[in-house]
Amino acid sequence: MKLVVVLMLAALPLYCLAGSGCQLLEDVVEHTIDPEVSVDEYTEYLDPYIHSDETKKAVEEFKQCFLSQSNETLANVRVMVQTIYDSVYCAPF
Repeated sequence: MKLVVVLMLAALPLYCLAGSGCQLLEDVVEHTIDPEVSVDEYTEYLDPYIHSDETKKAVEEFKQCFLSQSNETLANVRVMVQTIYDSVYCAPF
């Protein structure tokens, strides 16, 4: 399951073609990582992009994966995301 989470986060910058140039992406990643954001708040935040019950369930499970992690792991995810943003592959964006 951790591999799926890492792959999804690695793919997020490609969605917006963002290094740090897509505010929506940054906000979604921050809401995802933030342990203070509940599953309900997260689902409400992403509601404009949820078009089916299956998607809603996937979003809820995805957020729950992050809520189950330690603060140390979440801090490491933040470092990983920032490393992706700062990588040479995202530099042109």
